[in-house]
Amino acid sequence: MYTFDKQLRGITFEDAVARTKQVLATKGFGVLTEIDMQKTMKARLDADIPAYVILGACNPGMAYQALKLEPRAGAMLPCNVIVRELEGGVIEVSAIDPVASMTAIDNDALKAVASKVQDLLSEAINAV
Repeated sequence: MYTFDKQLRGITFEDAVARTKQVLATKGFGVLTEIDMQKTMKARLDADIPAYVILGACNPGMAYQALKLEPRAGAMLPCNVIVRELEGGVIEVSAIDPVASMTAIDNDALKAVASKVQDLLSEAINAV
């Protein structure tokens, strides 16, 4: 699996996004970018999709360690977290597994950093 996932019920989409941001902050992540895919798909393709937001989350300390070890690792940053609406009012929150995304780079020290980020993101998704 390449993401950590949690489904939420009895919560609005907007509240799920806000809660996700709050929980990420408790684990040292700031949200650098927020992409509203629903609005983007409508504006660019006139396509209707359910509510879907991509949050570009970054833990500065971990990102700094990764970049010191492998400068091109920045191509895989920030860690994306998605909040999307499923059928029946269910909201799903998913975060990329940084260990899975870093497998393309043969650097054991970087994999150790990715493992720490993996723990933080997994804890965050479980806490949403």
